[in-house]
Amino acid sequence: MKEFIVIYYAPKSSFEKMKNMSPEDMKKGMEPWMKWMEKCGQHLVDMGSPLGNGRHVDASGITLSKSEVAGYSVLQTDSITEAEELLNGHPHLDWGNGCYIEVHEKLPMSK
Repeated sequence: MKEFIVIYYAPKSSFEKMKNMSPEDMKKGMEPWMKWMEKCGQHLVDMGSPLGNGRHVDASGITLSKSEVAGYSVLQTDSITEAEELLNGHPHLDWGNGCYIEVHEKLPMSK
């Protein structure tokens, strides 16, 4: 099987909305994610987590990241098509507001 890195993107304004959510609303908001996890079953090898406080590092130095990367998960399937099928109807896409997902195959390193 192959591994696929799922990267979630969301504008910073989406996170501002979450700061004001009650614990009950946060729990309710996780219900679709739990259903998605069940759908994936053994194919979800790492639920991942939200990401924040990103830094852009290049030869000229380090600055705050302008990327809208919001989190990641790791799927394991036989093909990218299967990974795409597991992402169909993903709850992250319900956030609207320019949220989207990318999926990338984890390629083997040459030795």
